[in-house]
Amino acid sequence: MPLVPPLNFAMIASGVYRSGHPNKQNFAFLRKLGLKTIMYFAMEDYPPEMQHFVEQEGIEVLHYRTEGNKEPFVEVNPEDITHALVKLLDRRSHPVLIHCLKGKHRIGCLVGCLRKIQRWSMTSIFDEYRKFAGTKVLADQEFIETFVDEKVPYDHNYKPKWL
Repeated sequence: MPLVPPLNFAMIASGVYRSGHPNKQNFAFLRKLGLKTIMYFAMEDYPPEMQHFVEQEGIEVLHYRTEGNKEPFVEVNPEDITHALVKLLDRRSHPVLIHCLKGKHRIGCLVGCLRKIQRWSMTSIFDEYRKFAGTKVLADQEFIETFVDEKVPYDHNYKPKWL
């Protein structure tokens, strides 16, 4: 069976991956990653085949029912981003896949906030964001810029080596 990665798949850091919503064609590829955790950012429930896959593989799923940033009234929930970052910054959760439907905007916000914690420049953060999301950036860019990364209460005893 060929190994097919999910839409917009990429490695963010050692043990941390991003993508769009995986489907049945991606299961063999995901098995090779040996995932412990999946963080899913979308309003929708997992389809039955995805639910069966994560149960069969023993993968912990953290489902954040959040919409993307839509000006002027709907934005990604900062508490969800903070909670997800605490898990991402705990190597005991690795290997971990973070995904939304297309792997663009919601995951782009999460990765942008992670990059702030890693002390990337805003220019580099937004270059990476646009690589996956294209041109729709204003609301997400504002979210990333105003996110207070110093308030993410991760456990320094279990931080990954790349931090």
